[in-house]
Amino acid sequence: MTRLTRADLDSLPAYVPGRSLADLTRELGIAEAIKLASNEVPYGPLPGVPEAVAEAMRTAHRYPDMGVVALRDALAARYGVSADRVVTGCGSVALAEILVKATCLPGDEIVYSWRSFEAYPIISAGSGATSIKVPNTAGHGHDLPAMADAITDRTRLVIVCNPNNPTGTAVRRAELERFLAEVPSDVLVVIDEAYREMVTDPEVPDALATYADRPNVVVLRTMSKAWGLAGLRMGFLVAQPEVAATIRKVVTPFSTSLVAQAAALAALEQEAEVTRRCALVVAERERVTEALRKLHVAVPDSQANFVWLPLGDRSAPFGAVCEGRGVIVRPFQPEGVRVTIGTPEENDAFLAAAELALDQQG
Repeated sequence: MTRLTRADLDSLPAYVPGRSLADLTRELGIAEAIKLASNEVPYGPLPGVPEAVAEAMRTAHRYPDMGVVALRDALAARYGVSADRVVTGCGSVALAEILVKATCLPGDEIVYSWRSFEAYPIISAGSGATSIKVPNTAGHGHDLPAMADAITDRTRLVIVCNPNNPTGTAVRRAELERFLAEVPSDVLVVIDEAYREMVTDPEVPDALATYADRPNVVVLRTMSKAWGLAGLRMGFLVAQPEVAATIRKVVTPFSTSLVAQAAALAALEQEAEVTRRCALVVAERERVTEALRKLHVAVPDSQANFVWLPLGDRSAPFGAVCEGRGVIVRPFQPEGVRVTIGTPEENDAFLAAAELALDQQG
């Protein structure tokens, strides 16, 4: 049979979404399962967002503003940059894909830490680029000196996920500045800050405020997490104007939908509420971390809205026990389990399931 797709993609794992909440609820015959697998913030849409979405739907038969002018202006004002440096897209992951498309040809290299965001190898392979995976440190974070050493004359892009997904660890200011000083000026450094709003360590820099003015730095942000727009897919990046202009040339036309633009504009009016919700997440993150450590799990400090349980080969069985108790978590067999911070009640249900799972594993 004639092959119609690329053979090199056969070995590429598909992106694995979290287990369906409805499926597990039905399977267990319970009122409602708990989903702590997808890094969502659990408090519902921000005030004003549902109304903005409903209003936008009145003109859903029309194409959205392809230039995303109003939202780009609002984001530029919010983050203190010029609007010509802002590019929006269907989530920050889609913008990462566009960045690869704008910088890499087949055979070019992309350097990133591993384990990190599972979309990175998929994005790299989609462009025909070569992934250079640099192992995480023993503390489950980026090994920036090793990443710098991995850069060659074929490297076009380096990705720093800060805080790192799925481990929650974060790169601090001094090590990041040393790393940026070592990266050649013709290599683009992408700092993926999807969880920036949950960072509490003052030594973890805000890359948008600190490094985005550098010619070879691009900062990715999302509104799916702290801003509560996961179901509407809204992300943006900040780069130098000439880099941003090139990226816009290859962005899928109209990929920032009419509804997403309206929702994002409404969400940006709720910064105080975002700050309040993030504080709730952080407080629960600290409580869950302490409880897991009392169960003898070596949970690293997290700066995101999830925690990492480095359970190795026990990861999948742990996840199965949690699902049996109606709590969906995210195992990465054979490395660890990522657990999103939910409401206090959801977190209590997870901790009870975790204690059972760990007891069964001895």
